[in-house]
Amino acid sequence: MMPVISKIRPLGMNVVLLGALGIALMTNYAAAASYEFLAAPETDLNRVYRLDRATGEIGACQYGLKEGTVGVTLCYPPGEGATAQQSSEYALVASRHEREGGVFRVDLRTGLMSICYVLNDSVVCTPPGK
Repeated sequence: MMPVISKIRPLGMNVVLLGALGIALMTNYAAAASYEFLAAPETDLNRVYRLDRATGEIGACQYGLKEGTVGVTLCYPPGEGATAQQSSEYALVASRHEREGGVFRVDLRTGLMSICYVLNDSVVCTPPGK
């Protein structure tokens, strides 16, 4: 009987280790999927907004022409109101207005929303409202 039990024990330990590895991989995947991206609704603007879903921090990037190159990626860091907010669950929503260059940042838990857009050299957001 002893040899059978000793053979089962390592198998059980392997299952525990595989389970722990699976949880670690899922945790890493969840951390890697913490951003949301949304193109500005304005039809002649090539700007994409980036939102950290957990903190609400928002930035933006767009393509820019640069003579003699394939172009450059112009990015706008978070400015007034666009920096990290209270930890929650945030999302981006476009207004579908063809001349609108900004997007709405919504807090899915509280219902608060802000309008965010590029102003000069950074992304700014209005104070949240409901």
